[in-house]
Amino acid sequence: MRTANRSDVGRIRLVNEDRAWAAELPSGLAAAIVADGMGGHQAGDVASQLAVDTFREAIASVQADLTHEQAKTALCQAILQANEAVFDLAARNEHYRNMGTTVVAALLLGDAGFIGHIGDSRAYKQRGDTLRLLTEDHTLVNELAKSGQISPEEAANHPRRHVLTRALGTEREVEVDLKGFSWQPGDRLLLCSDGLYAMVSEDEIRETLLDEDLDLDAKANRLIELALEAGGEDNVTVLLIEYSDGHPGGEQPA
Repeated sequence: MRTANRSDVGRIRLVNEDRAWAAELPSGLAAAIVADGMGGHQAGDVASQLAVDTFREAIASVQADLTHEQAKTALCQAILQANEAVFDLAARNEHYRNMGTTVVAALLLGDAGFIGHIGDSRAYKQRGDTLRLLTEDHTLVNELAKSGQISPEEAANHPRRHVLTRALGTEREVEVDLKGFSWQPGDRLLLCSDGLYAMVSEDEIRETLLDEDLDLDAKANRLIELALEAGGEDNVTVLLIEYSDGHPGGEQPA
């Protein structure tokens, strides 16, 4: 397994509130997470870093012989522990009041993967020339589009498209969306913040991932470059994981 992890503050923001991490676990399984923080007074970067750190510590103890149901439960529990950590810090410290973060996380077994997410950071899986979105944005605009109140075109340019309906750390209790998928040699997983897909089309993402002239690091770099060339209106984070016959890529913090 190989990984590539890139993050950029973008062309407008002064602080990068995105955080990401990927690693092979002691069990031999692999895990990854991207978090996009929010909150005034730089609380967003505190929320995303705490979420990533808590998730990393919680997921490290999972065992290799998990059933698929146990893997899903372990992933969910690690995210919920991160939610508790962020919420408790915000409740104790006025400086961090109302801070929160999106999160999209993966746990990868030999033949299957599991995604857990809250907010509007996304996971995509590439197999062959197909790129498939694995997550559903927890945003007001997505809810309006699902109910037919606005069209997909209106949703893409809606002034409130970044308003979240669910975030990690803003409430004591939160629901985690969980999804399983098949995972086999040659597959790639992309975890990203909205700074990527808001600036770069899915066709451009797919074409970049399929470019045989680029290795995995170069693909991640190119995706960041495309977001910056399109305006770089937000922090942008790209985490790529490739199922290969080689050894795992090891820990790669953003």
